[in-house]
Amino acid sequence: MSRILYVTDLAYEARGRRYCDEDIFLTSRLREEFDLALCGPRDAAALMDAFDAVVVRNSGPVLAYQEAYDAFRERAIGTGTRVYNPLSGKADMAGKRYLLDLSTAGYPVIPTVDRADDLHRLPEAERYVVKPKLGADSLGLEIVTADRVRALITGEVLVQPCVDFAYEVSFYFVDHDFQYALYAPHTDRRWQLEPYEPTEGDLEFARRFIDWNGIGHGIQRVDACRAPGGELLLVELEDLNPYLSLDALSEDGRDAFVAAMKASLHRFLGA
Repeated sequence: MSRILYVTDLAYEARGRRYCDEDIFLTSRLREEFDLALCGPRDAAALMDAFDAVVVRNSGPVLAYQEAYDAFRERAIGTGTRVYNPLSGKADMAGKRYLLDLSTAGYPVIPTVDRADDLHRLPEAERYVVKPKLGADSLGLEIVTADRVRALITGEVLVQPCVDFAYEVSFYFVDHDFQYALYAPHTDRRWQLEPYEPTEGDLEFARRFIDWNGIGHGIQRVDACRAPGGELLLVELEDLNPYLSLDALSEDGRDAFVAAMKASLHRFLGA
């Protein structure tokens, strides 16, 4: 069997979620078809040469171990190590700047700027979201009033209008195949997720970003909000270590996801 190094931080604490439970479940099922060992993100560079592939899962925000992650990336690229998700991702894997690029290119994204001189391009709002370009998991995110926003633009942050959305919804993909969708019907309880039945239009929206990112193998999560006009707008495209909220699925739903991930990994290792 192929040997997989599964990178996770079982001790990482997140609001409203237990990342470790998800990885304990996934690794228990992946062991049915792969030889597998777990390690923390700071240890991956030193251990990965003994494995056929590295699977990066719930390893926490990279900012907490930036130097170790940079060393891991450099070594993996230099040695040609297979990393799942591949390190070519253009979305959260590379920081938040893609939101600015997609907004400028006319994609259905919450309008985004990074310069004070461009604030006029945003819809007028009473409140604005200011987020670091290298942020993750809401670290450093602030919601500020319109009179404060200009002073916070340093070149290292993105600014967006604070959208009064109806709900947030996430679409989960393995490779380019849609798996399931979950949404938070209560805006004050972001992580109380329920199954969501997407329309064809919803899936077309989500697939635009999967196609744009161009990752052939891997797990991605498209996070969106339902804007006041009824349209979906991208909040973020998570392509490094997206939390999957598998506990919100039925047993059959979890089994289907595991089967899709196993098949993806076999294709990835055989590519």
